[in-house]
Amino acid sequence: MMQEKNYSELKETIFSQVLDNGLTIHLLPKPEFSETYAVLSTNYGSIDNQIIPNGQTDRVQFPDGLAHFLEHKMFEKKDYDAADVFAKYGASTNAYTSFTKTSYLFSATNYLKENLMNLLDFVQTPYFSHKTVTKEVGIIGQEILMYEDDPNWQAYFGAIASMYDGTAMSTDIAGTVDSIQQITPETLYLAHQQFYQPSNMSLFVVGKFDKDTVLAWVAENQNQKTLLTHMNPTRIKEDYYDKEIVHNQTLKMKLQRPRVTIGIKGIDQVPTGFDGLVYEEAVNTMLDLLFGESSDNYLSLYDEGIIDDSFGYSFEIQRGSHFAIFAGETNRPDEMATRIKSILLNAEQELERLADRLEVIKREAIGATLLSMNSLSTIANDYDDNLFGGTGLFDEIAAIRQLEMPNILKAAKSFVNEEMISIRKILPSE
Repeated sequence: MMQEKNYSELKETIFSQVLDNGLTIHLLPKPEFSETYAVLSTNYGSIDNQIIPNGQTDRVQFPDGLAHFLEHKMFEKKDYDAADVFAKYGASTNAYTSFTKTSYLFSATNYLKENLMNLLDFVQTPYFSHKTVTKEVGIIGQEILMYEDDPNWQAYFGAIASMYDGTAMSTDIAGTVDSIQQITPETLYLAHQQFYQPSNMSLFVVGKFDKDTVLAWVAENQNQKTLLTHMNPTRIKEDYYDKEIVHNQTLKMKLQRPRVTIGIKGIDQVPTGFDGLVYEEAVNTMLDLLFGESSDNYLSLYDEGIIDDSFGYSFEIQRGSHFAIFAGETNRPDEMATRIKSILLNAEQELERLADRLEVIKREAIGATLLSMNSLSTIANDYDDNLFGGTGLFDEIAAIRQLEMPNILKAAKSFVNEEMISIRKILPSE
């Protein structure tokens, strides 16, 4: 039976249903749009590289980069390419892999049924051969080498690697040149069999369509297929909380100006459900109060020439991990690292001083969230069944409104830990 989640203030309703085979479908009709956007996701990412397959007892170690490699190969079939089918029906398509999720998507203004069936069919019908796998090893290997020479990549993913040293998160999502050479059609088929089954996947469709018609299309498509269902593997989970981090690291590359990244690895327990979303917004609000472009800290650092327009920060929560990263180019890398770290370690005292700014920051955050609702892709990709129990962009406003200074102070106290701060500097080699 289709479930409804109403957001009366926003005049939006998300319709959800779990099919008999386990596939979760979320539908958000928006007749005022001319476009429709769909994303099919599997709860499988780069960190899921150790499993005990369903019905077996022995552990399987997948090569690093397998989830990303699988995403690349899914489009190519024995006698056609799924991307060409999307192009035939006027749709644009893409795919991406994160640490914990793989998603395939398209947007189109016409031929919704044809494009939706193509999405479901190419993702659920794998084809791999030794010839095509060998070819892809060369292509992705070149991409990995390019990333390794990219200062931006080294700054961001290097910071994550420093925080999660010795774990699957310390390896790039694409893997390494050596690890992808271990990938075979057999490993790809096994990963697809274990993780690309309906009960581990969800489909989100948003835009101009009739919900009952789309549901009928999808149900008919799934009923015609013989798929393994409700047979999820046992994931061998790493404990990211007990691992030590690399506190300071400096490397040299060919670049014009030094780059600094400061990472904070969260070791506090993130709440589940809507409370987890409130925690996320509390940390985001804390960072905005301390480092937003209108904050005293930002303006002082900017006026002193310690940071410039390249400075930015982000907070991410994924399955099993959460962290914040601050990054920017600077001619004074040591001072930037020291000042950012000092602000973080004195966050509670600073936040109490900034209590009168909280409502302003909340209004700005709500405004930004409302603006992002004009993007179908943001709505679809922001929705996560696995992280906060089926919450998304529309729930963020309620979470932000709920915030009071005690929430912010509690988040600061639990999240900011001096022993979990990692500093990475990239200096010019010449």
